[in-house]
Parts: sequence; structure tokens; C-alpha cells
Amino acid sequence: MKPGGKKPSWVVDKERGEKREARETVWLFGLHAVRDALVNPRREKLRLVVTKNALDKLEEAVAASGIAPEVVEPRRFDVPIDPGSVHQGAAVEVRSLNWGKFGDVCAAGEGLPLVVLLDRVTDPHNVGAILRSAEVFGARAVIAPKHHSAPETGALAKTASGALERQPYLKVTNLAEAMVELKEMGFTLIGLDGEAQVTLSEAVAAVGGRPIGLVLGAEGPGLREKTRETCDTLARIPFAGAFGSLNVSNAAAVSLYAATRG
Repeated sequence: MKPGGKKPSWVVDKERGEKREARETVWLFGLHAVRDALVNPRREKLRLVVTKNALDKLEEAVAASGIAPEVVEPRRFDVPIDPGSVHQGAAVEVRSLNWGKFGDVCAAGEGLPLVVLLDRVTDPHNVGAILRSAEVFGARAVIAPKHHSAPETGALAKTASGALERQPYLKVTNLAEAMVELKEMGFTLIGLDGEAQVTLSEAVAAVGGRPIGLVLGAEGPGLREKTRETCDTLARIPFAGAFGSLNVSNAAAVSLYAATRG
């Protein structure tokens, strides 16, 4: 602390940011996403709005959650979500999940010693699909920077098809610093780059069973320079023919498969 007991300004700003984040809420929608949130004991539920038809389908989950539903007519389904959202007559207001400390989750969390790092991947549908693949292949966490990443939203949750409730989605202040911390834990970081000389299977084989971090960049710009430099190696997913490319969520699925079969 500064003389006189005052906290440095950066500490004050950090604490204010954490308090602000703790107050923020998210509206999840759709029968699947709402059901999974209701039965998740880690998820703090604040408000549940449903139609009678949706309530009939969610009856067991609602009972397990202990939250009193607000039953409304379909034409009066008025919650703060995008008007074009396919909500299926169900929406729940929640607080974001707290998965715990970054180091604890990555070093000794549930799942394989395998993580996915996303460098400025902002599309919630892509991130939702990546969370779903990460859960399927047993990854320990999906990691993204707090800024310039897809926030936890109803659209992301719906695409994740329940994985948002079970797959740690960790936000870090600085991605490069988080990568260095992972390397200190023993992770080998493989960055996906379509022009790399080494194939993904070759890169995974060279790791020799050590923990792996798969690093993927946004479609178009790819990995930022600092992110590329912090990777241990760059690798490409080979493709047939003169041209080929994959959506980032598809690339993540292929990479996770390769990492778990290496």
C-alpha cells in the first residue's frame, strides 16, 4: 500500500471491476440451456420466465432449482433478449459462473491435461461450439481474454447445448501472460497456423504425453504476433487439394481429437 494506507490506483480499479462483474447478470434462453442452468447447483439463478407449455417440459428441473417461475402468456413473453431469439418459451436470469482460480483449474481441474486458448474469437456461436467440443473431448478448460472475446450470453449458451454449465470457460486479463503461466505448469502450447511447416499430428506426437494447450485465433486475422511468439510450436491441419480452410470451431474440434489421440 501507499504511505498512509491508501491502495494503489490499479488495485482500486481491479477491485471495482471485480465488483461490477459480480453484479452483472445474463439471460439464458431455450429449453435446453434453461434446463441445464436450473439443475446446475453452481449457477446462481435470479429469475425464471416461462410459458405454461415450457413449464410442463421443465417441471422437474424447476422443482430441483427451487426458484419460483413467472408463468406468462406467449404473447407477453417480455424479457431482455434479442427479439429474434428462439427462446422456446423459457428464459432464466443468472449470474456468470465462477470456476475458481485459473491456475487451480488448469493445473489440477477435472478432465484431461488439455486446454484450449482462444485469441480474440468473438463470435458467440463459434465459442459455444468450441465449448461443446471441449466437453466432448474432456478438455480441462477453454481460456479467452476478458476483452475482445465472446461474453457469456444466451446465444453462446444455446449453441453450447449445455456445455456452458459444465465446461470451464475462463477469462484472463492477459492471454500471453496466461500462456506463460501454463508453460510453467508444464503445458506445451501448439498454435494453429495454416502456413506452419509442421502438421498438427506431428506436433502432438512431439509433445510425448505432456499437457497440451491448443491455441486458436480468430478467423481472418489468426493469431496475434505476441500470441504466436509465446507458443512453443506452430502447426497446421493438413488438407487435400490446392486450397482448404476450416471454421475456427471446426478447427478446434479437429485439434481436440488429434490431441486426445496423440
